[in-house]
Amino acid sequence: MADSETDTLADTDLEPAREALLSWYRVDHRSFPWRETTDPYEILVSEVMSQQTQLSRVVTAWTAFLEQWPTVADLADDSRAEVVGFWTDHSLGYNNRAKYLHEAACQVVTEFDGQFPSDPETLQELMGVGPYTANAVASFAFNNGNAVVDTNVKRVLYRAFAEIHNADDPDYETVANALMPPGESRIWNNAIMELGGVACGKKPRCDEASCPWREWCHAYQTGDFTAPDVPTQPSFEGSRRQFRGRIVRLLGEHDEMDLDTLGHRIRVDYTPDGEHGQEWLRGLLSDLSDDGLVQVEEEGDQITARLQ
Repeated sequence: MADSETDTLADTDLEPAREALLSWYRVDHRSFPWRETTDPYEILVSEVMSQQTQLSRVVTAWTAFLEQWPTVADLADDSRAEVVGFWTDHSLGYNNRAKYLHEAACQVVTEFDGQFPSDPETLQELMGVGPYTANAVASFAFNNGNAVVDTNVKRVLYRAFAEIHNADDPDYETVANALMPPGESRIWNNAIMELGGVACGKKPRCDEASCPWREWCHAYQTGDFTAPDVPTQPSFEGSRRQFRGRIVRLLGEHDEMDLDTLGHRIRVDYTPDGEHGQEWLRGLLSDLSDDGLVQVEEEGDQITARLQ
């Protein structure tokens, strides 16, 4: 990673952004049964099943799998053919994953005395368990992992941080680990993955999902929601989000701007008394003020706006 990326993070007070994300997650998040357990076996099953499979389908398969094989020893004692048959019956795809999961269970029983390793490095000794899955199991089962970096997390980091967005070859893992509070891998990784899945998807839902990072987000402020897996701009042409981004960008270039000057600069059809006039613009400024981004001052008929 370029020095500018690490330097920017080092010079930034990350606590407000960290706490905003964790508070958002604690208040409301999607409910999945594997989020309610710290059993490494149950978590490994969920991670293997979730690879390229919709989570809504995984819930049913995961529950049925654990009913048939409640423990890692139960899975190891059964035949590989039975596991592959289950995989096929539940349309989980890629039968090799079923074979590897069965082999990993056998390894846990025979090589680790039935106890899962708790660190990412040793977990990778299990068949079919790569760096991502090992880190996820270490995080969610043992609270002993690094920052998880999947497609969703990359999208969040790319949009949120200008340093990532503008880098030729961004080092997502270094940035993700710098952001993660020490010793909080379980809740942090769940929270940032939830952010990418709920608020910061390919089609962003910043306001609808009450994204906790709007105050700091480069994409939200600029209106540029491209990402590594979103090569073209999502449809937001003419949206309020687009014009909020234009306002923040303009106010970043000027100390302050009066209402009508700002209006004419952000859209060519602005007329003070028109449909997209002062009332419409004041609504945008009110939203930005509520988000702590813009300060609006009124003196008589004069209305000015500046960044907070």
